[in-house]
Amino acid sequence: MSDADKQQLMLKRPVTMKVVVTPRWKEEVQQQLQTQTGQIDKQLQELDMQSQRAIAEIQKQQGAMTNPQALQQVESVQNQVNQKKGELQQRKNQALKQLDQIGTLEMEQEVYQGQIDGFFNVQVGDNLVRKLQVEILVRDGVVEEIRGDL
Repeated sequence: MSDADKQQLMLKRPVTMKVVVTPRWKEEVQQQLQTQTGQIDKQLQELDMQSQRAIAEIQKQQGAMTNPQALQQVESVQNQVNQKKGELQQRKNQALKQLDQIGTLEMEQEVYQGQIDGFFNVQVGDNLVRKLQVEILVRDGVVEEIRGDL
């Protein structure tokens, strides 16, 4: 056996994770998304209350709302609040869209869930492209299949 045959290198690769749509998986994902939208609604309410308190405090400290400095501070608070509200609303809309998409999935369909990192050994003569193309299939939290060259 030559030295070239013995050389190995451990590398990191992205591993695609797919799930099989099952009633249990659908229910869990729908519950997570509903919880997420509820939390975003709470954040939006809290943001409104915080902005109202901040504006009231500015008005109290600065006196009349005809004061240009007070008006500028109020406008700044409102701009920050509107920006944050926009971000939160965008996240909520995305979660609601995902919730709709989950409802349209068919049972036993394979769905992309994300990527995780995995490690593998490579040696002289290995097909690197094939070794990088690995995915796992999960059903209700249990690995059902590993696809690709380990």
